[in-house]
Amino acid sequence: MAATSQIDSDTILQLYRTMVTIRRTEEQLARSHQHGLIHGACHTYVGQEAIASAVCAQLTADDVVFSTHRGHGHALAKGVQPAALIAELYGRETGISRGRGGSMHLFAPEVGLMGTSGIVGPCILQATGAGYTFKLTKKDQVAIAFFGDGAVNNGAFHEGLNLASIWDLPVIFVCENNQFATEVPFSYSSGSPAVGDRGPNYGMPSHELDGNDVLEIYHVASAAIKRARDGEGPTLIECKTYRTRAHAEGMVDFTYRTREDVEEWKAKCPIERLRATAERDHAGLTTELDSIDEQVEKLVKDAHEFAEKSDWPDAGQVARHTYCLQPTPLAPVSEPLAHGFSTGNGREISYMEATHEALSEMMEEDPLIFVLGEGVGIRGGNFNTTTGLYDIHGPVRLCDTPISERGFVGLGGGAAMTGSRPVIDFMFADFVLDAMGELINQIAKMQYMSSGRLSMPILLRGCIGIGHSAATHHSGNYYPMFSQVPGLRVIVPSTAYDAKGLMKRALRSNDPVIMLEHRELLTVKGPVPEEDYEIPFGKAAIVRSGDSLTVVALAHMLHRVLGLTEQLAEEGISVELIDPRTVSPLDTDTICQSVNRTGRLLIVDEAYGPCGIGAEIAAVVSDSAFNDLDAPIRRLNGTFAPTPYSPPLESCMVPSTDDVLQAIRELVAE
Repeated sequence: MAATSQIDSDTILQLYRTMVTIRRTEEQLARSHQHGLIHGACHTYVGQEAIASAVCAQLTADDVVFSTHRGHGHALAKGVQPAALIAELYGRETGISRGRGGSMHLFAPEVGLMGTSGIVGPCILQATGAGYTFKLTKKDQVAIAFFGDGAVNNGAFHEGLNLASIWDLPVIFVCENNQFATEVPFSYSSGSPAVGDRGPNYGMPSHELDGNDVLEIYHVASAAIKRARDGEGPTLIECKTYRTRAHAEGMVDFTYRTREDVEEWKAKCPIERLRATAERDHAGLTTELDSIDEQVEKLVKDAHEFAEKSDWPDAGQVARHTYCLQPTPLAPVSEPLAHGFSTGNGREISYMEATHEALSEMMEEDPLIFVLGEGVGIRGGNFNTTTGLYDIHGPVRLCDTPISERGFVGLGGGAAMTGSRPVIDFMFADFVLDAMGELINQIAKMQYMSSGRLSMPILLRGCIGIGHSAATHHSGNYYPMFSQVPGLRVIVPSTAYDAKGLMKRALRSNDPVIMLEHRELLTVKGPVPEEDYEIPFGKAAIVRSGDSLTVVALAHMLHRVLGLTEQLAEEGISVELIDPRTVSPLDTDTICQSVNRTGRLLIVDEAYGPCGIGAEIAAVVSDSAFNDLDAPIRRLNGTFAPTPYSPPLESCMVPSTDDVLQAIRELVAE
């Protein structure tokens, strides 16, 4: 153990108080679980108290902590009061997450606890994202990622440490190696027996420490935190410890380890170890240590009583905070007629130029916007999405990434949580599928789980669409899948006008937005105003008015249908063409109102039919406008198969001009 004479008495007492508070709170939670006061899982931190106490003792209120499912100790060490923690596990309104999180999802951004997660690994990437925010804003704040040995075998560990290293981010990675990931021993699950010697592989210093020696951890963490504040980059710290209770309360504990092992580690209790050393090296501390024991005992007893008497959350608020409650105001502008299609008057630019213009203007307006992606820097993006912006804003705001989609998407989430506005350019929508866990379990749920105390202003953009013989890994249309995720905004612009207006709305929004851009539309030109404007989410466009039938189409299919409307008009078929523009939220009101006028509905969609946008529209119209229908609703979709390479095969994947004409004629004839 590091000599206590090197640390003043006040610090020793502070460390002791924190450790005892964690231990007594956890013991109360274990009893409460047995009595049925805790309704779900309860993962205690008993035996590991030295780590959180030593690291968090040196953090400021502005420093941030990201944690894992075993996060009670981190929450308490960062400043959360036992009453709020206990109330959360009791499911009460006064809980740290307002009863929405329980043991594994704890949020208190007001004290720098940015969240714990029931998924292994995201905290590593989120802390790295916070470090990126601090680099962007030139602040000397530090981010801490606490994680268990199980996370070391997860891809997030490699991607997070690599990104933090190549960008010299102020992040401390703290591995709490309690030797078991759930019930799987680290000695079995990892080909390398140590974590603390892996830092040099990522170009950072690392340390292998006794995780029950609070003073040794305190000294090493102090140096690592100073190094991070001084701009010298990240550090990896492994603390070898042991949890002396089961993985979660109520679980069987002695099938994968022995009682003898547990008792042996209980004898190495970090709290008793600090007390014995402090009493030996600092005469007179015994009375103060005893006083702390008594104070904490009362604190936890009062906290339990407070939590048990607290009110349950209002069930009427169950969906509150799924999206931001205070969206930024829209930039006022009158939408031109034809909604972005050529009128022969005014300025016309391509879809790609319109999005570039939106991004360029917003980066000038907001210094917290930065772009991450493969080739977005000097190269200017795979589709010229960022051409020239690197020369203006430099490598921090136009940052090339390794091929590590989970890594930089998760990093983007952490950056958004800490105040910056990342734009994630994933090139093709197929590629972001590697990051689905970060996108769905973290980014989409963050505002809800934090009860609105954390916002998620992140834009993720990439190409969709079948064409150019791109084959199956560069052709996906995934908006139906993303639109099923609460918390995400999903936009699919069809014109240059819509692309700029929707992108500006996204870049000023506090919700996570997925912008899917059809590759076949990038060079298509249309009228785009020079003045600032936005298009609100959930507002469809009536591209063409008619009275024979309503056709709903978006992206490339919208253009295909529009190109047939004059021919159909000559046949006496007047098409009312609607572009949803956003699929989450989906403007079904406009569609239902149109069906009220026309009596018929055809949905033309390049994406697959099963569980798709067309199915949702059909269901809503059947429910809300059934009496207005003069014929059954029809859907025309792409083939339900992976996208092939050969041009003749590829052409069969998408509804053709003849397919659309036939579907419209048959529906009008019914």
